[in-house]
Amino acid sequence: MRSFDLAPLYRATVGFDQIADLMDRVLSNDVGQSNYPPYNIEKRGDDAWRITVAVAGFAESELSVELRENALIVAARKAEEDNGRTFLHRGIATRAFERRFHLADHVRVTGALHADGMLHIDLKREVPEALKPRRVEIARAPAKDVDLVEAKPVN
Repeated sequence: MRSFDLAPLYRATVGFDQIADLMDRVLSNDVGQSNYPPYNIEKRGDDAWRITVAVAGFAESELSVELRENALIVAARKAEEDNGRTFLHRGIATRAFERRFHLADHVRVTGALHADGMLHIDLKREVPEALKPRRVEIARAPAKDVDLVEAKPVN
């Protein structure tokens, strides 16, 4: 895999540390990272998204959704139950997993729903009022007393 030096980016910019960190994380991801469980990220509006994770075989009590330092962590751990069963083929994966999604500033989880083997997590960007752009009214300067001189036509 290629290696990129982000030092020039750090030298020439101020306040873009998060973007540089994100690029560094993406470029240094392990190639062998698991694709389990499958998931979708859906845009539901200008500032709204839904992450859907396929969690077939997991009960609600075995799932965990947690926010930690701008990261959404979805995890599941199946309680070990053998019950004396013998499988001839085991194609339904119910192995433990932890999936991380890095969230931008001011993106928060508005809800989570577990239905039909899918875990739906709704997200919304809510920018605080203090950070929203606002219009500043421009006041008129008070009129000064000026001596007016009557103009005469020139010709």
